[in-house]
Amino acid sequence: MKRVAFATLGCKVNQVETEALKEEFLERGFTLVPFSAQADVYIINTCTVTHTSDRKSRAIIRRAARRNPGAAVVVTGCMAQASSQEIGAMEGVVLVAGNREKENLVELVEEVLQAGGKEPLIMAGTWENRPRLKPVMYSRLHERTRAFIKIQDGCESFCSYCIVPHVRGPVRSKQPEDVLSEVECLLALGYRELVLSGIHCGFYGLDLPGWNLARLVRLILDQVRGEYRLRLGSIEALELRDELLALFPGEKRLCRHFHLPLQSGSDKILQQMNRRYDRRWFQQLVEKAVAQVPGAAVTSDVMVGFPGEGAREFSQTVRLLEELPLLDLHVFKYSPRPGTPAASMGEQVAEAEKQERSQILLDLASKKKREFIAAQTGKELVLVVERRLSAGHYLGLSDNYIEVSVSSQRDLRGQLVPVILEEADQIPPQGRLKIIQGTR
Repeated sequence: MKRVAFATLGCKVNQVETEALKEEFLERGFTLVPFSAQADVYIINTCTVTHTSDRKSRAIIRRAARRNPGAAVVVTGCMAQASSQEIGAMEGVVLVAGNREKENLVELVEEVLQAGGKEPLIMAGTWENRPRLKPVMYSRLHERTRAFIKIQDGCESFCSYCIVPHVRGPVRSKQPEDVLSEVECLLALGYRELVLSGIHCGFYGLDLPGWNLARLVRLILDQVRGEYRLRLGSIEALELRDELLALFPGEKRLCRHFHLPLQSGSDKILQQMNRRYDRRWFQQLVEKAVAQVPGAAVTSDVMVGFPGEGAREFSQTVRLLEELPLLDLHVFKYSPRPGTPAASMGEQVAEAEKQERSQILLDLASKKKREFIAAQTGKELVLVVERRLSAGHYLGLSDNYIEVSVSSQRDLRGQLVPVILEEADQIPPQGRLKIIQGTR
């Protein structure tokens, strides 16, 4: 049997796509081995959102080629789509398959192995049409305790800094009945939390007449009974519409967590980013969400160092974030992506300034997390227990996205466990909590 190893960089969508690929390779008779082991085929699922992502992807490709010089190195994902010729010239690479070809990767790998040619096969086609997303029926549990379901792919927003629409193509939504089948399959395997993920989840249904994300969520809740919970992946603020928000109050199967990317608190920068909202609108939306869904956690993405972001624009971002009721922030430094409008804009910000601003926001994020967690003390939370920390101690995630450690003499992994939050360890970077007593 051929041994295959996977390495995945980047977003949750890449991660769920890798799990789907593993399933297909197993069905074809391949044996899965760790990426650190000797393999006959190394598959690297790449990211190209930043220049750091590119550098990491290249490093892993080289590592695979060094580990077993006789192995077939296969590169797929976003960097494979954006820089196919560059990757094809790297030592050991026998196949470069862009995102369009990813769903057919196992057939392409078998074709390359059978041909045994020395010239790499490079396939990074464009999206002349909108190919249908294939459902994935899993036969085994994955490494993660929470299951991710890819409900759509592609983006058509074309923010001025973002390469994603160019490497992921137009919106393609998975058929509702296929999503239902995956939900039922994963619940039958024993998962208790399902995460709906996509490149642009809020665009679900754009290519399916009469469908949107709210209708899909309502369908799952109506059709699939049982003890589980559903979490939404990142959605754009403009897509958290009243119809979707109205599903949350009183519905315990919906996780009280909204990840809403902000990117900047400056109206000037938002306009240059092509973000289609202003700071006041975003603030009102977040405040409405937390008022309508008590205990809801809001997390966000924010970028520092976008071209033209001066001290005034950055201070506007800081002030807005200070006012918002947030649990956490993901802070990114702007990275020019070739072919995007922002890459050719003037007033590029120095790296040292980006680093300083990034640290300011990371410190603010820690403060926000401590405040949110303190407000949850004494309340009942339900955890999906994710892993064992040590003998008798486990780490779980609450529906409102708080990591919590809990003591138990029995193995709780994968289970839904209600607890009372009684004490918080003061660990600012992680915001991790310790439960002294829990209700069972």
